[in-house]
Amino acid sequence: MLDIATMRRIVRASAIYDLVVIAPFLTPWTFAFAHGQLQAQNAMLGGAPLPPFAPLHILFVCALASLVTIWSVLRIADPQIRFGRYDGTGRVLFAVWMAWALATSETPILWLFIVPEALWAIAQWLPLRRG
Repeated sequence: MLDIATMRRIVRASAIYDLVVIAPFLTPWTFAFAHGQLQAQNAMLGGAPLPPFAPLHILFVCALASLVTIWSVLRIADPQIRFGRYDGTGRVLFAVWMAWALATSETPILWLFIVPEALWAIAQWLPLRRG
C-alpha cells in the first residue's frame, strides 16, 4: 500500500513520461522524423514497414498528442490521486488498442509502448494507505 505523497509522485512521474514520449508526435514536422525512427526500429525488430501517413492521419496524430500534452501538464501541475486513477484507466484502454494493433499487424515496436502503458496503469491503481 502506498501513501498519498508517493502516489502523487507516481502521478507526476507518469505525466513527465507522457510528455517525453508524446513530444515527437506534437507537430507534423517532428512526427515525420519520429515516423522514420519508429520505422527503422520496427524493421530492426523484424517488423514490416510502417504505412505512410497522409495529412489526415497526421492531423489525428497531432491532435491526440496535443490532448495528451495538456493532460500531462495538468497532472504535473496538480498530481491528484483522482487524476492518476483516470489516467490509469486510459492507459489500460491505450494498451488494449495497441495490443489489438500488435495482433493484427507486424509491428513489434508496439511492445515498447504497451509495456510502459501497462506498468503505469498498474502503478496508478495501487491501493492507498489511509490515514
